[in-house]
Amino acid sequence: MPGSLEPLDLGVHIPYHFRCPISLELMRDPVTVCTGQTYDRASIEAWVSTGNSTCPVTRATLTDFTLIPNHTLRRLIQEWCVANRAFGVERIPTPKQPADPALVRSLLNQASSGSAPAHLRLSSIRRLRQLARDSDKNRSLIASHNVRQILLPIVFNNGSDELKNESLALLVMFPLGESECASLASDSVKIGYLSRMLTHNSFDVRVNSAALIEIVVAGTHSPELRAEVSSVDEIYDGVVDLLRSPISHPRALKIGIKALFALCLVKNTRQKAVDAGTPAVLVDRLADFEKCDAERALATVELLCRIPAGCEAFAGHALTVPMLVKIILKISDRATEYAAGALLSLCSESERCQREAVAAGVLTQLLLLVQSDCTERAKRKAQMLLKLLRDSWPQDSIGNNSDDFGMWKACGFIYWVERKHSLPFGEVHVSVSSIDGSVFDFLGTSS
Repeated sequence: MPGSLEPLDLGVHIPYHFRCPISLELMRDPVTVCTGQTYDRASIEAWVSTGNSTCPVTRATLTDFTLIPNHTLRRLIQEWCVANRAFGVERIPTPKQPADPALVRSLLNQASSGSAPAHLRLSSIRRLRQLARDSDKNRSLIASHNVRQILLPIVFNNGSDELKNESLALLVMFPLGESECASLASDSVKIGYLSRMLTHNSFDVRVNSAALIEIVVAGTHSPELRAEVSSVDEIYDGVVDLLRSPISHPRALKIGIKALFALCLVKNTRQKAVDAGTPAVLVDRLADFEKCDAERALATVELLCRIPAGCEAFAGHALTVPMLVKIILKISDRATEYAAGALLSLCSESERCQREAVAAGVLTQLLLLVQSDCTERAKRKAQMLLKLLRDSWPQDSIGNNSDDFGMWKACGFIYWVERKHSLPFGEVHVSVSSIDGSVFDFLGTSS
């Protein structure tokens, strides 16, 4: 509810002073500017960020851009929300205040001081990590104080393991520059350290190590340096092991697939991913990934299907082909493209995969795909796969109206023709026996 005017439709009157003068919406984090006027923090920050230097209400010049939290007004708004709960009004949460720049500087100085006691340095890192988790604004503030240059020496130089692990956890919250990624990628000692950390007793340390490896590989533009990192065998074992984590650890799955995808972009080292058991793990976990992660997983499947060992490994898993067929048109255009590409590679190498794809109903999926709004690359892959499977349809299903496969084939073709010629659904009537190989020639020349 907060942040919208929906309660007004329910007959609830929002007090005038509870509304932000800029957005006219219920304030979630009221702050007062130097002119004495109160605004919602997000609204006044957006106002100032666009170059405005005056108070929106008084038009007076803002001589000081400090925003002072109006705790009294915020508590009154919260009480009003609770009092109107019966009308569907939800209580706004107490906002976390932005980090004080002076505090951030002090914490970073203490963390980087070699003469400071170890427990104080550790406490400073933990406090910075908490601030960074609170908001994007805090992370931007911390990043502006060269936090990466402070943390990198702590992570890789001599020091207590606890301090190094906490510093690593904070470091992965900030993107590294290209020069920093190249410097790490070219240092075999540091890459070896990160690969060893993938087998650490602490689950969080393993995840954070994989996260930094992904940042380094993805941020390094040099193919040679990326190949050096990707050639370390232990990295694949550790990353694939993260993908075996329970679904209750979504961050491990997210970091694991991001790292694996970045590593598999290096063509010459994909065999290492196959040797580490990647194909079986990816197929088993495909249903557990969120949308973006599922796209990366399918992209990784397609990449690994481009090498003989990967293609053989995926073909040997009973669920690979049915899963890929099921995914077409289900997750996103990119996911569909990657699934079709993987199926094309598998069916090009294995007649058994062709039969499995046919049995899983791939014809209907592909016919729908070629007349959908998916990417042109996805359609080209679908057309190539249709031509490849041309001789794989059971002949007896073509002339048998009662056969499920024959019905799927006919319905898919009718739907495609109707969409192509802008006809109402059900306008085209055709017997199953009339659907023969010509459909594939027609599809191949109609794109």
